[in-house]
Amino acid sequence: MKYDVIFFDLDDTLFDFGQSEKAALHKTFVTFGLPDGFNKYHANYREISNVLWRELEQGKLSVSALGVERFRRLFATNQIDIDAAEFNGTYLGNLGKEVYLMDGVEELFDSLSDQRLAIITNGFRNVQLAKMESSPLYNTFEQIIISEDAGFQKPDKRIFDYAFSKLGLTDKATSLMVGDSLTSDMQGGINYGIDTCWFNPNHKENSIGIKPTYEIDHLTQLIDIVK
Repeated sequence: MKYDVIFFDLDDTLFDFGQSEKAALHKTFVTFGLPDGFNKYHANYREISNVLWRELEQGKLSVSALGVERFRRLFATNQIDIDAAEFNGTYLGNLGKEVYLMDGVEELFDSLSDQRLAIITNGFRNVQLAKMESSPLYNTFEQIIISEDAGFQKPDKRIFDYAFSKLGLTDKATSLMVGDSLTSDMQGGINYGIDTCWFNPNHKENSIGIKPTYEIDHLTQLIDIVK
């Protein structure tokens, strides 16, 4: 099947978010006088952040509230006397400057010149735009759909309605959603009735019953699917 329109998630799909997060968090901890902060608190931070991102997907909180709350909980748990909002602001500023492409990204997009391409991301608006503007992918996409602009986040099908409206689309059969998250990207595409491709480079077990149309472990494998 040939797909005319491909929607991509951004973090951990096209951008290596793990590298970006590590660099940005370390710089931020250093700024606030905790040079060993990343090593000491990253595991705890990840636990807290994962819970909050799931709540975001469920519509229980906004992305702006998530940003501050993750650090408020981290600092409260570890008795750290730092203002969570100030720390979050500095962290997001650092995060927007840390851009690392996933392996195969540039080769992939060299092969997709005939497709209409767009991003659908639940990430922070200013961060995602900053990363896009400083990456080789700048000007690659027809639209960058960000949940803060749409008013909804994946897997809510209304963010896909927003995206289809932005691109003037009506035919779901020729659209494909590509992303690393089963609960956000794949479930979102399924909810909307478009085909999905799960990017699973670390070969995570799918134990939650969500069934994407395709599964790949390297981005260049998408070329044969699309063509």
